[in-house]
Amino acid sequence: MLKSKITPRKLLQMKQSGEKIVALTAYDVVSASLLNEAGCEIVLVGDSLGMVIQGHSTTLPVTIDDMIYHTRCVARANINSMIVADMPFLTYHTSIQDAVTNAGALIQKGSAEAVKLEGGADMAPVISRLVSAGIPVMGHIGLTPQDVLNVGGFFVQGVDKESASELMEDALTLQEAGVFALVLECIPAQLAEKISRQLTIPTIGIGAGCGCDGQVLVLHDMLGLFKRFKPKFVKTYASLYDDALKAVAQYRDEVKDGRFPAGDQSY
Repeated sequence: MLKSKITPRKLLQMKQSGEKIVALTAYDVVSASLLNEAGCEIVLVGDSLGMVIQGHSTTLPVTIDDMIYHTRCVARANINSMIVADMPFLTYHTSIQDAVTNAGALIQKGSAEAVKLEGGADMAPVISRLVSAGIPVMGHIGLTPQDVLNVGGFFVQGVDKESASELMEDALTLQEAGVFALVLECIPAQLAEKISRQLTIPTIGIGAGCGCDGQVLVLHDMLGLFKRFKPKFVKTYASLYDDALKAVAQYRDEVKDGRFPAGDQSY
């Protein structure tokens, strides 16, 4: 359990002192309770819920109402972690005013404490406006899942000199725009470490090596709950899908055989 409330200032202090930042996704009260008790600094209510909760093949169908609902659920179990909510596809691209309205809804209605949005230097004006409105913003560059249709799939980014230079420029521009932290997804470890050294703000890696200031994973991936696919960068710390399947099968058998409920489960 964390001893004090995590804020952007606290995360910056952790980077400066060399203490790694721990982040995981959560979408409901139970998972948020687990993350808080385990001492995760950041609880990310990711639009990855579109895949691991709703069953879509991408994050694109997720709506602002979906994000508000799940963020509100997570907030009910939160104590000292920092709740960051993803801004879903097309909620910050159409206009700066739309971005402020939707980010504000995640704060006011969802009880988020910060928002995360994807994109490089082109997102700087949006980020600057959100920050000036009092909304903390986490950036996200490298592999940006909301851009999957343009990219044509999920691929490692920044593998050549030109694209690596672009990512560095994006990182510096977003820092200047006011993000308090930056997610680096699916980029070479050496590049991620170089970006992390250049920035004064914390970097949070996912598939970006150990040179970042922190790490984030999708909870369902690291617990072995999501069987559809497993990215290379995921380490599975448990096999809860298999354990749950055995438990449900045992329950089924006991009901069929008349062994459940037994005397201990009856009034």
